[in-house]
Amino acid sequence: MASKLIYIHGFNSSELSQKAVQLGEYLASWSGDYIVPRLSHDPAKAIDQLESFIDDDTALIGSSLGGFYATYLSQKHQIPAVLVNPAVNPATMFVDYLGEQYNPYQDYHYILDKTHLLALEQLYLQHLSSPEHLFLLQQEGDEVLPYKHAVEYYQNCQQVVEPGGDHRFVGFERYFGAIARFLNITLGSADPQ
Repeated sequence: MASKLIYIHGFNSSELSQKAVQLGEYLASWSGDYIVPRLSHDPAKAIDQLESFIDDDTALIGSSLGGFYATYLSQKHQIPAVLVNPAVNPATMFVDYLGEQYNPYQDYHYILDKTHLLALEQLYLQHLSSPEHLFLLQQEGDEVLPYKHAVEYYQNCQQVVEPGGDHRFVGFERYFGAIARFLNITLGSADPQ
């Protein structure tokens, strides 16, 4: 049973992500620790930040780039993770984003460079060693990432693939019960619906 849940936000996002806040409200009666760290733009530093929280009773949920990080950490530490419209191999996509970036949610500028792409490449897993630890929530209307990449990459994992929607994942709150069950989280007030 998980006693700690880490929400991993996406690229140029923050701990104030709408999904992170909604899930936190749902988990208000949970006796475990819900952690939503503000992550560095540097992938290597972000992974170090996340690993500082992980123990044997940790579960993960990640959105977009956070889903990519959650995949890596789940397989490395053999812990469960839910992936919401995840980036599959972001190093290939981020080539188009090299140069100056601005994170409006954390209000700072930075340079995305080739060292960051190399770090992402090193985190990419060609094969998922323990697909049973992963649960994909994917909407076909994702306008940022090609949904078919995720459906194929996570083909041996539990999946929910919906038509329509968008990159933010419309109606995310509909899956809170399924997320809690998959991550083995029991709420104090009642069983998750």
